[in-house]
Amino acid sequence: MSFDLIKDKNKNIHFIGIGGVSMSGLAEILLYHNFKVSGSDMNESPNTEKLSKNGAKIYIGHNKENVKNADIIVYTAAISKDNPELVEAKDKNIKTMDRAEFLGQLMKGHKYNIAISGTHGKTTTTSMVSHITLNCNTDPTILVGGNLDIINGNVRVGKSDYFITEACEYKSSFLKFHPYIGVILNIDKDHLDYYKDIEDIKNAFSKFIKLIPKDGYLIAYDEDKNIKDIIKSASCNVVTYGINSGTIQARNIKFDEKACGSYDVYKNDEKLFSINLNVPGKHNILNSLASICISLTLSLEKNSIAKGLESFYGTHRRFELKGKKDDITVIDDYAHHPTEIEATLNATRNYPHNKIFCVFQPHTYSRTIKLFDEFTECFNNTDELILADIYAAREKDTGEISSDMLGDSLREKGIKCTNFHNFEDIVNYLKKNASKGDLILTVGAGDVFKIGEMYLNS
Repeated sequence: MSFDLIKDKNKNIHFIGIGGVSMSGLAEILLYHNFKVSGSDMNESPNTEKLSKNGAKIYIGHNKENVKNADIIVYTAAISKDNPELVEAKDKNIKTMDRAEFLGQLMKGHKYNIAISGTHGKTTTTSMVSHITLNCNTDPTILVGGNLDIINGNVRVGKSDYFITEACEYKSSFLKFHPYIGVILNIDKDHLDYYKDIEDIKNAFSKFIKLIPKDGYLIAYDEDKNIKDIIKSASCNVVTYGINSGTIQARNIKFDEKACGSYDVYKNDEKLFSINLNVPGKHNILNSLASICISLTLSLEKNSIAKGLESFYGTHRRFELKGKKDDITVIDDYAHHPTEIEATLNATRNYPHNKIFCVFQPHTYSRTIKLFDEFTECFNNTDELILADIYAAREKDTGEISSDMLGDSLREKGIKCTNFHNFEDIVNYLKKNASKGDLILTVGAGDVFKIGEMYLNS
């Protein structure tokens, strides 16, 4: 099924799960173009409130009556097949599209679609590119998987041919996109509730590469073995980046007292310009290199690229400084995969601190059990680990895995680790044990950020 922003102007579009980051962004784009928009979600949120103020009809709770006036229904991968609105749509023969397909259709209206994929770093890199392209006055449309201050949310509607979006590999969603520039930041084992193994994941990314037209560009991290295995088959232009290899490299890297990197950008052996970042860690040097490759491919002015990156201080929930209390720093990060956690803790180690308290909330039972061994190896750079219960998200607890089991294995490996089963107990523990100069890091993709907020407000 196709969708056109001009031809379908008079249609009513209904979103099931409209409060989600991506879904609310799509709804906002349609409202900007004067579509009739409705949607349902289980709970009110700042996203649903904003959409309601902008003219969307919002329903709290899912009910078949909510879709009676809908012409097209958009739903997320998290919506179950027995959702009453989805069932009613099929009974009444109302057209349905999943979120990725709908986003892909919106991309068709732009020439320069920039789709940023990878197991880790999509939101940060998309945000970096957003800062650069806005600084270069390209007037892009932006859809990012987090709240970005420069656009006052997670979406910006521009009038140019530039469309910047994350391209998520979960359930092969990104294969419904239409990239002119496709970016692969990294390929790692994840979403093993959908993919069989790493080869299955690599196969999906191989298909993503094939979506890029011959005159388009693939931008890829040169030091990732899984990426190197698949980019050989690319029929488009290829630009690689890295620290030790790649067409575009970061050299003469230095870190300041808050672990933020500065470096010189080289193309082969020619120095192009210098970068000063205001986000910490080696992983953000790599994210910035990807954004630089995109910018150079678009022939953006070098000084403006550097200034755009320098203006980026992070996205909400990505190494976000939440505040200080009694000279104890509280930082929150979205990391939920072992590779991400290790990178975040490496950056935290170089941030001013006496002792690091890492509060981790595992995200989904399937990820915890399938990456169990990796989770037992990624917390070496914390002084003390506090484990919350697993955040179920879309899954049900079968009793096969628990946060206590992960804690037992970590304690066997010599990690100082304590399990708690409610947020109040964690906050009380931190209040008793954290001292002046310590750093509390909350980590996970669920609602673990609330612990830091509760601590600061206690």
